[in-house]
Parts: sequence; structure tokens; C-alpha cells
Amino acid sequence: MVIDMEAQSATYTDKLRCISCGAYVTIGAGSVKLPCPECGEVVGRCARCRILGKKYNCKCGYEGP
Repeated sequence: MVIDMEAQSATYTDKLRCISCGAYVTIGAGSVKLPCPECGEVVGRCARCRILGKKYNCKCGYEGP
């Protein structure tokens, strides 16, 4: 059996990780990819951290809910 790792990783958005917990973010499963309101850097949030309302800190110092 041959597994195409390129196709396997395609379910993740550019290997984007949740800014709160570090889990890979899969868009369409309750996770989001959004710009930081302060600096515009793209951050990912997994469904679990969004539901729990975990805080996150962007590299620019912005703290979000």
C-alpha cells in the first residue's frame, strides 16, 4: 500500500496550527483561519479552543478571546 503524503497533508491549511493549543487546523471542521485584528498576520484557531473560548496571543502582542 502506497500513501501519498502530499495528498494526506492537503486536508490541513498550509500546515496551519492553532495559535492556542498548537493542533493542526482543518478548515471546515469548526476551525477558522483569520487575520489578527492588530497586525493582520494570519492565525488559526481549532474548533475546541474556539468552543472553550481559550485566549491566544499573537506575535504582535494582541490577546484575543
